[in-house]
Amino acid sequence: MEDKELLIPAAQHEAPIPNAQTRRGRIQMLLLLFACALPVIASYFTFYVLKPEGGKTNYGRLVTPPEQAQSAWFNLPLEGKWTLLVARPAAECVSQNEACLQALFLMRQVRVALGKQSPRTQLVWVVTDGMPVDPQVRRAYDEQTAGFFIVNAPTAAAEKAQWINWLNARQGGNDIQLLNPFGEKMMQFAVTADPKEFAGMRKDLEKLLKVNQAGEKIQ
Repeated sequence: MEDKELLIPAAQHEAPIPNAQTRRGRIQMLLLLFACALPVIASYFTFYVLKPEGGKTNYGRLVTPPEQAQSAWFNLPLEGKWTLLVARPAAECVSQNEACLQALFLMRQVRVALGKQSPRTQLVWVVTDGMPVDPQVRRAYDEQTAGFFIVNAPTAAAEKAQWINWLNARQGGNDIQLLNPFGEKMMQFAVTADPKEFAGMRKDLEKLLKVNQAGEKIQ
């Protein structure tokens, strides 16, 4: 008997048996983690599973699975808020270029239309050519006036390659990208002058902000 006991690791002799308080603590921790993840689960469930009346529930094109962006690409936090992101060269985005300004205008108007919910969102224009932004355009679409962050695209080779692959996935490089509060691209919107585009983007954002409360305390 003594020989058999010597074969049992000492850690097993000393391991404490979890008491009721420890078990309750673990259960509470798991419930807390589930509660934190529930809004995100609910938003994806709404878009990917529920199809009221058998029809389409969203206007934008869903990205499945969601694709993670890196804040380091732009030196800008992408987590915590819903982000509408567009990539355009500064050289083409001048006051006379309607095609480029349409995307910026559409994003700005959608954010304004969200009213009290707009602080939960942010707008990002990634300048892809590294050129200076037209002063008139910058004044109209700056952070204070329109809620835009104007940042340059990555220039380091590795980061640039990752960024381009992320942007152009699913042939959506010219689209407006919607990122969730975890920095994941989950929807894409084509840029057109069609009023339905504005209404569709606004409805999608309103639905997501209602279902998913993430970012509501971010100012």
